[in-house]
Amino acid sequence: MSVYLPTLKQLQYLVALRDAGHFGRAAEASFVTQSTLSAGIRELETLIGVVLVERTRRVVRFTPLGESIVAKARTVLREAEELTDMARAAGRPLSGEMRMSVIPTIAPFLLPQLLPRLRRDYPDLKLYLREEPSAAACEGLHHGRTDCVLLALPYGCGEVEVAPLFDDRLFLAVPGNDAADTTPLVADDIDAERLLLLEDGHCLKDHALRACEQPEARGQAMMMGTSLHTIVQMVDNGLGTTMLPQMAIDAGILDNTGVTARPIEAKNASRRIALVWRRASPRERDFRLLAEVLGAQRP
Repeated sequence: MSVYLPTLKQLQYLVALRDAGHFGRAAEASFVTQSTLSAGIRELETLIGVVLVERTRRVVRFTPLGESIVAKARTVLREAEELTDMARAAGRPLSGEMRMSVIPTIAPFLLPQLLPRLRRDYPDLKLYLREEPSAAACEGLHHGRTDCVLLALPYGCGEVEVAPLFDDRLFLAVPGNDAADTTPLVADDIDAERLLLLEDGHCLKDHALRACEQPEARGQAMMMGTSLHTIVQMVDNGLGTTMLPQMAIDAGILDNTGVTARPIEAKNASRRIALVWRRASPRERDFRLLAEVLGAQRP
């Protein structure tokens, strides 16, 4: 008796549709036509004998069973990819494709120094980068969209292996007219009501509030910016102050501004840069080697 099983391609189409919520966008992300993707999902539904997706003109809605199968499909696809990773790991180190998410408060400041060295020393490595906030990066890691994440700790990223790289000190960025005093600040010197922070989803927001050591600061601080560069311009226009990591300052984020960075003498006035990946990944050797390369880029 023949047993017909879902194909990996059908499962990929189903997961793509769940992530995109739209047949056209899912097809585009899968590099196929919309009719091909739709036909693949219908074949899957026919194969298992149940409806997974309710289709209307405006809405794509997954049935409860469809949601459960999507969750299982993510696991199957991730484990299928790890079969290839096992073979790759047995070959040359840092070769083949690797997908890495990097948070926005690290990517523009560390990657320009990192990428040339990787291209020079590991020419067979095809590194695909994705810049996204910590929450999305960790979700993508556990769903198999990326292989590893370069982020800042402390941050709850789930069940992962962690390779700490270096500590990145935090400074308070103040407008020029507030910069006469250059002595180090203590936590009590920071006015939470003037503090401009990144939006939710960026771990630097939580690191900045930890550095303040003021429990009430979360309700008082102004969360406005979508990027550090935008917030620096706000500070330069006298709208408040903000926390900046040392790597951003060393990379020149304050160039051509009147903003001054003042050191903070506080227990939590730093963040730890780290590379994380899924536990039991067959590419652990590659990730640890990559962590060594990243750690060598310490500002």
